Amino acid sequence: MDGVVSPQQDSPRVSSEPIRPPASPEPIRPPASPERSEGHIDVVAAVIERGGRILIARRHAGSHLGGLWEFPGGKRQAGETPEAALVREIREELDAAVTVGELLDDVEWRYPEKTVRLRFFRCAIENEPRAAEGQEIAWVAPADLGRYEFPPADEGLVARLRLR
Repeated sequence: MDGVVSPQQDSPRVSSEPIRPPASPEPIRPPASPERSEGHIDVVAAVIERGGRILIARRHAGSHLGGLWEFPGGKRQAGETPEAALVREIREELDAAVTVGELLDDVEWRYPEKTVRLRFFRCAIENEPRAAEGQEIAWVAPADLGRYEFPPADEGLVARLRLR
């Protein structure tokens, strides 16, 4: 059974709360230029594997796409490389150090309120992660990723990871 670790407890649990999907967004192709205008958000995410399982985190209920599961990461700040942003985000979210590896996917997705460019990198984690921002985290077998609801922009990568 996959464990979900809540920051308030040490024992694993699996959440059974229903998750409602967001409004259906439409995919768009990434622009040729790395420049972003207002309404565009540049996000990086880590695909961290250990012992045949992948680390996922649950978005806070009050946030954009709240309650959905995701690969840990976050917004890139001005002047940061995607790799540096990912190292910073994992340190902030999981109090852990990572080594950023290959780019696995580059997706641009239009939601009603914003457009997100999301880059997924394979990462190696160097110590035990903890839910430093109060989010739930879980180590999940790739074949079980379908039991968790992810944002639409993550679905292509999730489908590929499940087939391994």
